[in-house]
Amino acid sequence: MTDFFKDIPQARYLGADSTEEFSYRHYNPEEMLMGKRMEDHLRFAVAWWHSFAWPGGDPFGGQTFERPWFGDTMDLARMKADVAFELFAILGQPYFCFHDADIRPEGGTFAESTRNLEEIVDYIGQKMEAGGPKLLWGTANLFTHRRFMSGAATNPDPDVFAYSAATVKSCMDATLKLGGENYVLWGGREGYETLLNTDLKREREHAGRFLQMVVEYKHKIGFDGAILVEPKPQEPSKHQYDYDVATVYGFLKQFGLENEVQMNIEQGHAILAGHSFEHELAMAASLGIFGSIDMNRNDYQSGWDTDQFPNNVPEVALAYYEVLKAGGFTTGGTNFDAKIRRQSLDPADLVAAHIGAMDVCARGLKAAVAMLESGELEAARAKRYAGWDTQKSDTMLKGGLAECFEHVIQSAVSPEPQSGQQERLENIVNRFV
Repeated sequence: MTDFFKDIPQARYLGADSTEEFSYRHYNPEEMLMGKRMEDHLRFAVAWWHSFAWPGGDPFGGQTFERPWFGDTMDLARMKADVAFELFAILGQPYFCFHDADIRPEGGTFAESTRNLEEIVDYIGQKMEAGGPKLLWGTANLFTHRRFMSGAATNPDPDVFAYSAATVKSCMDATLKLGGENYVLWGGREGYETLLNTDLKREREHAGRFLQMVVEYKHKIGFDGAILVEPKPQEPSKHQYDYDVATVYGFLKQFGLENEVQMNIEQGHAILAGHSFEHELAMAASLGIFGSIDMNRNDYQSGWDTDQFPNNVPEVALAYYEVLKAGGFTTGGTNFDAKIRRQSLDPADLVAAHIGAMDVCARGLKAAVAMLESGELEAARAKRYAGWDTQKSDTMLKGGLAECFEHVIQSAVSPEPQSGQQERLENIVNRFV
């Protein structure tokens, strides 16, 4: 045990009127919604990187956090794990997520880094067996170290490609050993800064082959979890190959992976792509590739990915509405890819951020369930498209331009525009949130 979270009690559900700071007012894990426990709907996960590895820097300033486990030794990595599981015990969430670089120190060689990873995975595994949360997903950090400055799978140096593939293998092995339910790939440096030194065709093909290798290895080792790709536009590169859900789907189709890979969708990345979170969720569901989500938010006045904890219930409600319409999570869940502000120095700030975010998500989920159960939005949607539910429309759609022409002439078609009723539908949403 450490004393990092000294005097902070275990968070409990005490109801909406609770004035205790470290209590849940809306997140009641046992509450039943649509025949399922709230905990099983939301499947919360804590992100190891932001909560325990992030030093408090931003693009304009360096480290502000001074954590006793910061350093490059195995003893400090074990201390970091101790603190992580103490936070998990306070929050009581069912899952966590990690990158390899979050949990182990960098070695002088790849072999040493791998040994460090294997050793700390065994240590974490012991803590999980003692009653800690499960692993939602593991992933590899293929973007922070300078070796990845020109990408990993898309790097012009074949040795970096091989190093990256070997790193993913070790992380997939670790994920399997810890019983992880998914494996995520985020191409943080898979893009370019200038076309003057970039071979787009070659890089795209290499990225496709890399992902095929991941899927092949998944089947080789008998990993039953989902392989997830996390779209993100621009930041930090001028162009990224995994810009948004639709772009990634086209990539998956090109390389025959649309039935093998799903999406891990982040709120902040959706906004950077010029979309809403619910748009990206709905798009993934419509394409049959919805998997999991990273829950966070960007600051409305900033043009970059600030990764703040969610605090907007209406936005969260619309997101979970799309999750529920997609059938809910299977292997996926709600990972808090979010960090406290660099001025939030106290351990209590980290705890409070998660408690508040879990409450916001619980409120959003309950609103989404109520909207779905009322049926008003779906009834309005069905009515708007009802004209397509006829034999005549189906026949026309299966025909061609000539058939459409004949339909218009023979039926003297003269369509009148119909209201989309957007404001009325928004008023329905506002009744619930």
